[in-house]
Amino acid sequence: MTDTDPRDLPPRLIAHTADGPVHFAQPAPPTPSVPNRAARRRSRRGRVAIVSSLAAFGAATLLIVGGASYASGLAAATASAGTAPTGTSSTTVLDLPSSQVPGYGYSSPYGRGTGSGTGSGTSTQTSAVAATAAQTAGVVTIVSDLGYQGAQSAGTGIVLTSDGMILTNNHVIEGSTSIRVTDELTGESYSATVVGTDKTHDIAVLQLDGASGLTTAALDTSGALAAGDAVTAVGNAQGTGGLVAAAGAVAALEQTITTQSEYGISGETLDGLIRIDADIVSGDSGGPLLDADGEVVGIDTAASSGTADITGFAIPIEDALDIVAQIEAGADTATIEIGYPGFLGIGVADTGAGAGVASVIEGTPAATAGLVAGDVITAVNGTAVASAEELTSVLGGMEPGETVTLAVTTASGTSGTVDVTLIAGPAA
Repeated sequence: MTDTDPRDLPPRLIAHTADGPVHFAQPAPPTPSVPNRAARRRSRRGRVAIVSSLAAFGAATLLIVGGASYASGLAAATASAGTAPTGTSSTTVLDLPSSQVPGYGYSSPYGRGTGSGTGSGTSTQTSAVAATAAQTAGVVTIVSDLGYQGAQSAGTGIVLTSDGMILTNNHVIEGSTSIRVTDELTGESYSATVVGTDKTHDIAVLQLDGASGLTTAALDTSGALAAGDAVTAVGNAQGTGGLVAAAGAVAALEQTITTQSEYGISGETLDGLIRIDADIVSGDSGGPLLDADGEVVGIDTAASSGTADITGFAIPIEDALDIVAQIEAGADTATIEIGYPGFLGIGVADTGAGAGVASVIEGTPAATAGLVAGDVITAVNGTAVASAEELTSVLGGMEPGETVTLAVTTASGTSGTVDVTLIAGPAA
């Protein structure tokens, strides 16, 4: 990694520590110190991860045109009881994303290892064990290359169709430049493309290339789950490339978790979640929550730690499938991004007179156009921009392949315009 190669990539690979909950997805390595700005796409809320969709790439915010960009910070979250019969007081939790792939050589500055954490006291939970063949059916493991970060992340997915439509958490693939998926039932691996994402609800749909005859997951969309019901969370625990099963029980329904960056950046909220008492760890994100009949009732999404017992959160499968249907319809909405976002390739910072270029990623349209750190972008297609956030807002609805005209003032005070054609960026 070099200072010019940071990335506004995703979220999630921070380790679960014994001191408390931590964001499980790998954030981008930090860049040189420059002012932070959480740039947001106009059509959707920029998430501080659901449970922290913040990709910390240090001080500058990388501008992924057409998607959200991220500010630095490790996100924490609080969970509050909803209308469930067994609500509890607020609890600190963090997003349960993908796990850093062991041995890849990237050490997150925001976590201390990749262990599950022990906490204090005596655990009453059943330890996770290797998943059975029945629990493995219709489940895949996912490895995402975060090309601009020089890192990888790992998670889990659910097979929806025999030709390879996969459901997972958005934070599992967010920021990816390539994705590899393995059918754990057959051992067959496939490359995957992003069909669409919903950052607000932490859902992503992938399509495997050249897949056929896959075993699909059995889904229970009845919504009949109740507190006290036995459940099992299946996932790619710690990103080791195999599936484990953690037995537990439903603690409550209709739960809400709100994220909060350790740097004070306002958080995101996920509601309608299933709260479960089960030993869920990093890498389980996107995996199935199975009921007593072995059918999928939810998607493992977030968890807390720091005590002997772990509290997990899952998105109800019926809610996830509603979003899948919208993605399949193929239209961008306020929360849904179809395909890949447009990408400019700069880190931005406010200057008081426009959007300052804090860094430029090599090989991107910004680099090709000759933008350098210290430049200030003051207008896009004739529309003035006064801040980094305004620049993101103006560019937010643009797609890969679109050409934009940027008004730029250099550090020496020279002003001019430059045409830039956006490319497809990493998964948003």
